[in-house]
Amino acid sequence: MKKICLLLISLVLVFTACEDDLDLAPISEPSAANFYNNTEDFELAINGVYNALGDYPANHLYLSEVRSDNIYSPGTGVREWNPVNNFERTLQTNPLMATAWNSSYRGIFLANMVLDQISEEKVEDTATRSRLIGEAKFLRALLYLDLVRFFGKVPIYDKAYSPTEALEIPRSPVSEVYTLITQDLQDAIGSLPASYNTPGKATSHAARALLARTYLTMSGPDYGIEGPGLGEDHYSEALTLLNEVISSGQYGWVTDYASIFSYTNENNPDIVFDIQFINDGATGDRGIGTILPTLMYLESYARITLPFAGGVPNDGTGGLDPSDDLVNSFDEADVRDDASILMSFIDQNSNPVNHPQYVKFLSLNHIPADRFNWGINFPVIRYTDVLMMKAEALLQTGGSQTDIDDIVNDVRERAGLTPVSNVDLDMLLEERRKEFMAEGLRWHDLVRTGKAIDVMNAFAASDDDADKISTVVANDLIYAIHQDQLEVKRGLYEQNPGY
Repeated sequence: MKKICLLLISLVLVFTACEDDLDLAPISEPSAANFYNNTEDFELAINGVYNALGDYPANHLYLSEVRSDNIYSPGTGVREWNPVNNFERTLQTNPLMATAWNSSYRGIFLANMVLDQISEEKVEDTATRSRLIGEAKFLRALLYLDLVRFFGKVPIYDKAYSPTEALEIPRSPVSEVYTLITQDLQDAIGSLPASYNTPGKATSHAARALLARTYLTMSGPDYGIEGPGLGEDHYSEALTLLNEVISSGQYGWVTDYASIFSYTNENNPDIVFDIQFINDGATGDRGIGTILPTLMYLESYARITLPFAGGVPNDGTGGLDPSDDLVNSFDEADVRDDASILMSFIDQNSNPVNHPQYVKFLSLNHIPADRFNWGINFPVIRYTDVLMMKAEALLQTGGSQTDIDDIVNDVRERAGLTPVSNVDLDMLLEERRKEFMAEGLRWHDLVRTGKAIDVMNAFAASDDDADKISTVVANDLIYAIHQDQLEVKRGLYEQNPGY
């Protein structure tokens, strides 16, 4: 067995997690439990759970955006995201599979430590104790929703298990994972405040929105696989939750699209829940910023605009390029592509480079000390998403067409576009594609609505000039379990079909 990662008390204190590969789930030293003695200790511990979300933006860039028709990156197999783009069936050895699994379980472990150790004796104030429990459950649910959407069946760790115990826990059916997620979020709704004096923490409304997203995902088709869709009808439940978020008055419409992602306008009314990143402007990689913009811009662009190396190649095949299909889908009047995609620039040799790149989270006025520490928050749930999820739930329940059209036309008006009528699911998905590009939602949207196979095969037929993308089938809708996991204890897990 490969060594199992140990989370030391000192690591919790500085809000970091271990670097070694995880085999099942992070296992603490027994002495770690002695760290949790009072309210301050638990506040530090819950901050550690938030810190474990550091890989979240990159995971969704690679496993949702790259997988979708928003990015075309066929490559030659050299870059680890190329096989994801190409729907290759050898992903069981791809490091991106390991990162998505390990980072999620690292956060789940930290949340479980809080839930296992917290008590009335250690945190005497009832409201504070309730809020800490709610935060831990919200974050655990968020990470389990990621796991079930990426991998289908996964092992359920509802407490911090010892290594010996963990070796006896198999992958659970998707329905059982959803039972944990929905219960955690229902508990969080009852435990969390509606708002805070400081931003960045989960609220009761964020829990409602995440539970609505979960219900929509559960309601999606099962495709005949053990994936995220159960083919159940939870649309009315989702609609109720979304209406509660909307009527709360905690969020509002931001009239300028680009300002939603501005470094100087973070935590604006469109943000329901985001991951907080900091650029202190002076030091190197301290794990407080995000690498996300560096994963999107071109190396040749960095050479003329940034003081450090980084970026992706602009050879036409290996980078994380906005697809021609996406770029060509924008109306000339649409402001969202201008705010999110840079179509061309002049290189260091004064030559024009006509090659699109995502710049949605990039600001040349807020350059960090190194490429790992961009200080821009990453939106997990936006108010615009809440509204558009409501439109989706209305479509699925036969709700008011006027309300559906109004939601979509508000989004289009902000984008500079004319109104439409009789919005159907395809029109809604196309609007969501443009609104949320590079935010990690596109692949999940396609899978949830039953469109993934048809859309991606049509995309490959029209855009795959390199002839690299395999024909997409149902088994491709969830990812491979990394080989390291299968080898921890042979027979404990089975590989997902198709890999």
